[in-house]
Amino acid sequence: MKAVVFDIQRFSVDDGPGIRTVVFFKGCNMHCLWCHNPESLHPYAEVMFLTQKCIGCGKCVEVCVQNCHTLSDGRQLFDRSHCINCGRCAEVCYTGALAVTGLSMTVEEVVAEIKKDDLFYRNSGGGVTFSGGEPLLQADFLRDVLIECEKAGIHCAIETAGNVPWTSFEKVLPFTDLFLYDIKVVDETLHKKATGSGNKRIISNLKKLAKTGAEIWARTPLIPSINDTLAEKERLAELLATLESIQTHVFLPYHNLGEGKYESLGLPTLFSIWPIYTNFDYENANRR
Repeated sequence: MKAVVFDIQRFSVDDGPGIRTVVFFKGCNMHCLWCHNPESLHPYAEVMFLTQKCIGCGKCVEVCVQNCHTLSDGRQLFDRSHCINCGRCAEVCYTGALAVTGLSMTVEEVVAEIKKDDLFYRNSGGGVTFSGGEPLLQADFLRDVLIECEKAGIHCAIETAGNVPWTSFEKVLPFTDLFLYDIKVVDETLHKKATGSGNKRIISNLKKLAKTGAEIWARTPLIPSINDTLAEKERLAELLATLESIQTHVFLPYHNLGEGKYESLGLPTLFSIWPIYTNFDYENANRR
């Protein structure tokens, strides 16, 4: 069994307790307008083109069998319409202007990477967090990784938007120590506009998960002009008040640090329409 992983981030302190390794799974069934990991959207490997690193050497033009790469006045042009994401261009790009995001990995390979940081987990009360994308879209693979981590005594957390069948939760629930549950928008109509998906299943799964007694940290990315209104915050408070088993809730500050990734993937971005919070008091906002 294999899964597509686009990053393994070490020494994270924002994705659960202690020092953590975060495994990012590729593939998501939501398309949040503010997503800062656009490379996570598709469940397959993709070629990223970082124009600022390109020196126009033409190596990619020589190896591309689909003729996606051309040179014009010393500038490299990348036509993605015929790209099959084979990665040959990235293999010969010694400046790193072309790079493949997404690696097919086995359970054993993922677990081996996680175990490399075992000393940090034990000294800090940390562990591994599985994120994405949406990790529960690959629930069978994730369950097998969780089982191996449990055998090794590694604390396991899953970050999820909850937009999956409840059966996906059932597969991983016995082996998961903590769920980081994203509640992006409570209003159904607004949620669909902002994420491309309704939220009835998300909220239903959250309520079911809370009834199991699982440890849950609810998190909400605070997005200007979308869910930062008083009305939406009141809806969120009303929802959380019905779920006493949720240990904590935090607002996550919006940022546009992923804007350059959209360009590198040939995707449009709406980051420019939103201001960045600069004076918001997140510490007080997150007090219970």
